[in-house]
Amino acid sequence: MSKIIGIDLGTTNCAVTWTDSDAEELQLFDYPVPQLTYPGTVEKRSTLPSFLYIPGSHELPEHSTELPWDAQAELVVGWLAREQSAKIPHRIVGSAKSWLSNDQVDRHGAILPWQAPAEISKLSPVEVSAAYLAHIRSAWDYEHPDAPMSEQEIVLTVPASFDAVARELTVEAAHAAGLNQLTLLEEPQAALYSWIAGSGDDWRKQVGPGDRILVCDVGGGTTDFSLITVTDSQGDLALERVAVGDHILLGGDNMDLTLAMAVRQRLKNERSIKLDSWQMQVLTHGCRVGKEQLLQEYADDDWPITIPGRGSSLIASSINTELKRSEAEQLLIEGFFPVCTPDEELPRHKRSGLTELGLPFEADPGITRHLARFLKAHAEDGTFFRPTAILFNGGVFKSPLIRERVVTMLNIWLETVGAEPIRVLKGIDQDLAVSRGAARYGAARHGKGLRIRGGTNRSYYIGIENSAPAIPGLEPEIKALCVAPFGMEEGTEAKVPERQFGLVVGEPVEFRFLGSTIRKKDTIGEYLEDWEDEVEELTAIGTTLPAGDMPAGTLVPVTITSHVTEIGTLELWCQEVKGNNRWKLEFEVRALER
Repeated sequence: MSKIIGIDLGTTNCAVTWTDSDAEELQLFDYPVPQLTYPGTVEKRSTLPSFLYIPGSHELPEHSTELPWDAQAELVVGWLAREQSAKIPHRIVGSAKSWLSNDQVDRHGAILPWQAPAEISKLSPVEVSAAYLAHIRSAWDYEHPDAPMSEQEIVLTVPASFDAVARELTVEAAHAAGLNQLTLLEEPQAALYSWIAGSGDDWRKQVGPGDRILVCDVGGGTTDFSLITVTDSQGDLALERVAVGDHILLGGDNMDLTLAMAVRQRLKNERSIKLDSWQMQVLTHGCRVGKEQLLQEYADDDWPITIPGRGSSLIASSINTELKRSEAEQLLIEGFFPVCTPDEELPRHKRSGLTELGLPFEADPGITRHLARFLKAHAEDGTFFRPTAILFNGGVFKSPLIRERVVTMLNIWLETVGAEPIRVLKGIDQDLAVSRGAARYGAARHGKGLRIRGGTNRSYYIGIENSAPAIPGLEPEIKALCVAPFGMEEGTEAKVPERQFGLVVGEPVEFRFLGSTIRKKDTIGEYLEDWEDEVEELTAIGTTLPAGDMPAGTLVPVTITSHVTEIGTLELWCQEVKGNNRWKLEFEVRALER
């Protein structure tokens, strides 16, 4: 019996759920992932922490990284890797998924661990992501020799805000891990599928035609917003994803650092202890673990943290402190979920002329302000989009106080326009909802249950250089040509109508790739001359297209066709007008030169 396997490739944790595709009744089964929990000890855990450890020559006992399926394993993935980040942070890779979406770096380059010493071997963001998936596949194959994962249908989740490039890189990582029967699914949609699966037939009693569901997903590295409407389709309920937010690198990682800074300041004020950068990394890891524990509904009042000293006697000089629950909740609620108005603008921060390279974290930590901006951007009446129900997802929302703050803010905003208070949809496991929803979606693709209509998560454009006389001191004008409208569905293609373009072959060229989550009514082939306010540049495609027997630099008349694949990635094809040549614009891209 073939299986559908849902994999949540999370920033902080990965999770796996499966179901039998041929079973008459849908049942979801969580797969606890075997992994190293201590040197030489393999145990199953409900999630696989998204951490990779590159051991040094004498840091662990000999043979202690062996796995049942790989006696020669050199890299450590999962629980033990996360624990080692408290001891040897410069050998740990975290937040690999966030690096996949960072167009400021070469995502195929060996750059992780970021800014680690030169003697440490490094991996690319794609390779690290592939390592997580390869561990899951190998563990599964060891325990299910009659159903190897490479032969099963895989539903792999990505942030709703991932653009076509980040999605393509995720697919590349999956293929490198041996997962080829692949479909991508947006994480907020997966969370809603999980809620439907957990509610059974009762979900139809909780929402109805006209409902507008806000999925608010704050995970380890990103904040994701999606809007899903409920409509009547020939007497039955239908769901459609109508909006997604921008890619916001703001989440649990920011909160961990905030807590660490507070503890560091307390140590300095109360005990005159100053921590160096290495100790701060250890403290941040301790705060990460402490936050996850303290945000549980029934948690202790504080979480102990030990920071190794930097003298000759590490044990004797270790620093013992704690993270207080009251401190954590106060900092996180007021710092990341501040009280604001529905039309409040994001504060402008004056940037320094020089900055460290790294992940492009969001400057404003106010998640409620980002939510207000998102709802305002998708307003239909000039105020803000008015959701009627909310579904929370992500580890941050394990805290009932944080959930209550978001609900309180939304209800205050809704009251200002005379709308009803928002209803909270309950009943999902914050750690496993995405993987469960992915498996549930896979079953829906086989006709078992309804599907959320979605398609592309933004409108996509390609830059077209204007054909005009040269003007001294001015670069040629670039127009934005819509090549894939918002919501273009998987498995469909569309040709830019009644237009031909000149394609340069045989020499290095650059294609500018753009997108918009706001402009949802543009149609394929539509030109935008003034696009800078609502369309953002995503990346550049640097390539040399093969010229065949044509001279280098030949300008070939072509038509453009876009194709949204069944797995959820976007392809652009250029077809020669007077010949049979066809060129695919690959999204295996390099960063824009800044």
